[in-house]
Amino acid sequence: MGRTRARYDVAARTEATIHGGVALALRVAKKSGLVTAIDKLVNVLKLHCPYYESDHVLNIAFNAMCGGRTLDEIELRRNDAAFLNAVGAEAIPDPTTAGDFCRRFEARDIHALMTAIDEARLKVWAQQGDELTAQTAVVEADGSIVGTGGECKQGMAMSYNGVWGYHPLVVTLANTGEVLYLANRSGNRPSHEGAAAYFDRAVALCRQGGFKDVLLRGDTDFSLTSNFDRWDDDGVRFVFGYDASTTMKGFAREEAALEDNGYRELVRRAGEAFTGQKRRAKQPRVKEQLVRDNGYKNIRLTSEDIAEFVYQPTKCQREYRFIVVRKNLSIERGEHVLFDDVRYFFYVTNDNDMPAEEVVRHARKRCDAENIIAQLKGGVRALHAPVNTLNANWAYMVMASLAWTLKAWMALSLPISPRWREKHRAERDAWLRMEFRTFLHAVINVPAQVVTTGRRLTIRLLAWRPQLHVLMRLADAT
Repeated sequence: MGRTRARYDVAARTEATIHGGVALALRVAKKSGLVTAIDKLVNVLKLHCPYYESDHVLNIAFNAMCGGRTLDEIELRRNDAAFLNAVGAEAIPDPTTAGDFCRRFEARDIHALMTAIDEARLKVWAQQGDELTAQTAVVEADGSIVGTGGECKQGMAMSYNGVWGYHPLVVTLANTGEVLYLANRSGNRPSHEGAAAYFDRAVALCRQGGFKDVLLRGDTDFSLTSNFDRWDDDGVRFVFGYDASTTMKGFAREEAALEDNGYRELVRRAGEAFTGQKRRAKQPRVKEQLVRDNGYKNIRLTSEDIAEFVYQPTKCQREYRFIVVRKNLSIERGEHVLFDDVRYFFYVTNDNDMPAEEVVRHARKRCDAENIIAQLKGGVRALHAPVNTLNANWAYMVMASLAWTLKAWMALSLPISPRWREKHRAERDAWLRMEFRTFLHAVINVPAQVVTTGRRLTIRLLAWRPQLHVLMRLADAT
């Protein structure tokens, strides 16, 4: 390195941008009908001089999609002539105007925006045919604390762990990773507040999209027993965690109350997959050895057992199936065993045909919702509070999270050829599972020359990426 001295110069005529893939995201947004739906349903501007509501929404979404971490970074793209040509715009709103747009939103306007996104979402799902809707739609919900150091944030409050900020609720579709709904709340509100209404809205959306079967998942906070009978009557299945109360522990300890003659060993899916196969050698457990050598307290899992029973929660009019996992633990310090401990974990479901082990697996897969929230926080930077009111920050979160949803829509828009079905499905699934920052560098941030000749716009990619052939296949299809 450093054999020659680099000389810097500024190109006089060539226009290029680092965000070569953003025009493809705009194509997918327009093809889905998102732009039209936003302008039709969202009415927060009295005059369109010159921007429409869709221009503001996509401005914030594309800022996040291009790696922007704050509203101020919109200024970088606002002064990038090649970027403006790539998205077909003469100008885009500046950061101050973007913040003012967020402050115009009331709760009804935010719901209208989410309805507009739903209209476009249904069109994207319809492109998949029966392949997507033949699956069980798995709807998950979780809350997350969004901390802020500001002192003038209307609606902020101290959360249970002492962090000042907001506590948004995020409802996602596990099949595609899309954010279905997002509701901002004060930091002191419980996780489950308002979740039942958004669950109902998500169920209606999935059925409108063609899904025949819907499964709700959530942790113990979302065991909303007052809604169990209603969901069961509506044909909606659910798997929720359940609080380990004294009553529930009593059932778990009473062998007579358990079905199928009590407990049996719980075998994880990984253990089943490796049955009869040669396993790779395990890596040395460095951390565990340090815990023993230094005499730290260690809680070690020795075995897991599973059982089930039926129980009628107080707010329900019928009994439901409960699965209990008993974890047998060894409490150790150094090489010495202090005592043994037993802990119980409970799950409730209205599906009487699903094996008990599968219920536990479904409950543990709920962690994918936490992974999506982590992406919204760290990758997209959507769960962030850049403006000064509860509703304004709510509107920003919905618009910025649209970047994550557009990533899923781009994956779902990839054409699948009958000849290369398995390969193309694997590429689509790779985009769906891809972390946002990885997707950003693989698909969006591709250096490109933007050439405008007459009425034709050409984006000439200037660098190679491993996902380039997939990107070009999507470009040909849209």
